[in-house]
Amino acid sequence: MIWAVILAAGESRRMGRQKLLLPFGETTVVGAVVGTACASRVDQVLAVLGADRDAVRQEIEPLGIDFAINEDFKMGMVSSVQAGFRALPADAEAAVVMLGDQPFLPARVVDAVVEAYRRSGKGIVVPAFQGRRGHPVLVDLKFRDEVLALDPADGLRRLMRAHPKDVFEAEVEDANILRDMDVPEDYANELKRRLN
Repeated sequence: MIWAVILAAGESRRMGRQKLLLPFGETTVVGAVVGTACASRVDQVLAVLGADRDAVRQEIEPLGIDFAINEDFKMGMVSSVQAGFRALPADAEAAVVMLGDQPFLPARVVDAVVEAYRRSGKGIVVPAFQGRRGHPVLVDLKFRDEVLALDPADGLRRLMRAHPKDVFEAEVEDANILRDMDVPEDYANELKRRLN
């Protein structure tokens, strides 16, 4: 079983307000990300909550997904990955780690990562656009213990450096894998893109 683990625990300090709850199309930023995960070929979806957890949960709970809480969300993104991996059942095969602030990412990119995992037999799949790596990253759960042992300052790159022969780059024709939204200008630019 392949899970999507959506990182939705951040404080959004640089945005000045909780970016996950900003309007995006017919929904919110995090609602769009969950919608993408649900429309993809993953089997189950789990969102990791932290800052503003009640409001974020209320927004996406109707979509019928699972939740994990990251009490250590101030320690950064890896702490949320770890909270998600801890919450996954023992029979989970792999996790597609999705950023909560990539509402523009289409389900076909998630599907391409899952398909590359199936075809390549590699334990880590990273999408790449014109040679540049982005998100979402798929991690086989054979690496669960290593992920749980990561220093929060390191990130998943340390895992990739430790297992270079087990990393597969899935080339995709979608620059969205390289973008996220951190500051108000990013959000404004994404809204403009949607209108064009």
